[in-house]
Amino acid sequence: MALPRTIVIAGAGIGGLTAALALAERGFRIVVLEKAERLEEVGAGLQLSPNASRVLVELGLADRLKLRAVVPEAVSIMSARAGGELLRMPLGEAASARAGAPYWVVHRADLQSALAGAVADHPDIDLKLGATFEDVAPHAKGLTVVHRSGTIRRSDLASALIGADGIWSTVRQHLFPEVQPRFAGLIAWRGTLDATQLPKDFTARRVQLWMGANAHLVAYPIAGGRQLNVVAVLPGTWNRPGWSTPGDPFELMEAFAAPRWPATARMMLATVDSWRKWALFGVPDGCPWSRGPVALLGDAVHAMLPFAAQGAGMAIEDAAVLAGHLSLEGAEDAGSVAAALKQYGEARQARVRKVQRTARQQGRIYHLGGAFALARDLVIRALGPERMLARQDWIYGWRP
Repeated sequence: MALPRTIVIAGAGIGGLTAALALAERGFRIVVLEKAERLEEVGAGLQLSPNASRVLVELGLADRLKLRAVVPEAVSIMSARAGGELLRMPLGEAASARAGAPYWVVHRADLQSALAGAVADHPDIDLKLGATFEDVAPHAKGLTVVHRSGTIRRSDLASALIGADGIWSTVRQHLFPEVQPRFAGLIAWRGTLDATQLPKDFTARRVQLWMGANAHLVAYPIAGGRQLNVVAVLPGTWNRPGWSTPGDPFELMEAFAAPRWPATARMMLATVDSWRKWALFGVPDGCPWSRGPVALLGDAVHAMLPFAAQGAGMAIEDAAVLAGHLSLEGAEDAGSVAAALKQYGEARQARVRKVQRTARQQGRIYHLGGAFALARDLVIRALGPERMLARQDWIYGWRP
C-alpha cells in the first residue's frame, strides 16, 4: 500500500518553514504544526551568509526579502585591546561574486514573515497555529501524528514527521529522551536601536565584531538599515526557568567598563533602551538525526553557539538536503522513507559538526585577553582582508 503524500513538520521557525517550502516543491502535501497562536519575533537580527541565502533565493524568496534584508559591505573586525579596527573583510559584491549568492543581515521577524507569506501562498502547505505536537505512532499505512489545539486532539496521517521544533524539541524528547541541551556558561544580551540615534559612522552597512577579554560584541544594520542589531556575549550563570529574561543595562555597562572597552563600543551599548538576556545552550555533538520515518532538523538536532553566525544557516541547509533526499517516488513504503531520512542525517553530520567546532573555537578566540589577545590581533592583521575572506569559502560556497 502506497504511503500518504503528506509530511508533518513540527515547528514553524526558520528551519521548519524552509523545509515546508522545499518539500512542497518536491510534490508533497505539508502540514506544519506550531504551538504558538501567532508567529511573533523571537530574538532579533541574524546573518544569512551565501550558503543560506542561496537556498532562499532558489525557493523564490528574494523579492520578499530584498526590501528588508541589508547587504553589508564588510565585516569590521575590532579589538578592544587595540581600541579600534584591525581589519575590514569585504562582503557585498565581493562575497556575492565569490560565492554566487548574497550575504544578508535581516531581522529574524522579517525572515520569518517572508517565509510565512510564501507558505500561506502555497496550495499544498497547511500551517496550523496553536497546534502542539503530542505523539506519533507508526503503522502499516504510515504514521499517525497526534496534536492538540486547546482541548481538542486531532491527528494527521503522514509518511514522515520532521521535528523542527527548536532546542527544547518535543519530537527529540519523544525519540531520544537521553539527549538534553547543555548550558554553555555564556549569556547573550540582545537589543536593537534606531539608526538615527548614533553618528553615521556607527551605522554604516557593515558588521562590527568587537573582541575583548572574556566578552565580545556584534552589531549590524537590520530592517532595511533603519535599525541596528546589537549582541553582547559574556560568561554567566543561569538558574532560572526558561532561557530568556529582561536584562539590566547597568549590569551590562559594568561588564563593558572603561578602560577595558573603548568609548565607541560603549556608546552603542548605552544607546540600546531595552535588553534581553539569552542563556546560550547547545545540543551535544552526536545527537541522532532520525529514527525510522521521524527525523530532526535545525536546532532540534544541532543547536550551536552563535560565534560562526551559522545557526539559521545550518537549519536552512538542512531543509534543502532533506528535500533532496525525499521524493514522492522514493516515499512509497516505510522502509524507503526511513532510508532517505537516514541518508539525510549522514549527509549533514560531518559539515554540521565542523561548524559546531568552528563556532566554539571562534568564541574562545574572541574572548582572549592579555598577551594572547595581542598575538591574535597581530595574526588577523597579517592575514589581511582577502585571506580572511578566503578562509570562509568552505562555509559560504556550500551548495545543496
